[in-house]
Amino acid sequence: MNESNRQRKVAQIIQQDMAELFRKQASDSKQNFLVTVSDVKITADLSIAKVYLSIFPPALRSAIMKEIEVNKSTYRNFLGQKMGKQVRIIPDLNFYLDTTLDDVEKIEKELKGEGDNPIL
Repeated sequence: MNESNRQRKVAQIIQQDMAELFRKQASDSKQNFLVTVSDVKITADLSIAKVYLSIFPPALRSAIMKEIEVNKSTYRNFLGQKMGKQVRIIPDLNFYLDTTLDDVEKIEKELKGEGDNPIL
């Protein structure tokens, strides 16, 4: 399925706005963590946005993901204020943990023979 220009634009706006929000939350927090919005995919009818997050350090992932789930409606309201003039419907937000970087790191280690099961 090919994304329309509209989908790409809306996804890009959501990615930038959510990145700004998470950056602010991280700097306001007493904890040291980083939440990166690695990708946003949006349905053709623009009603649902899948937001992929990369969270560092890994030890805080589940706690931060729980916190984000609890605050989903707050984030949607924030988006509504930011992009209300650009779209008719503010999409529902679904958050997913993006572990791509972990996978890359694991593969690199295995290729170097540092993994648990070195490749023969």
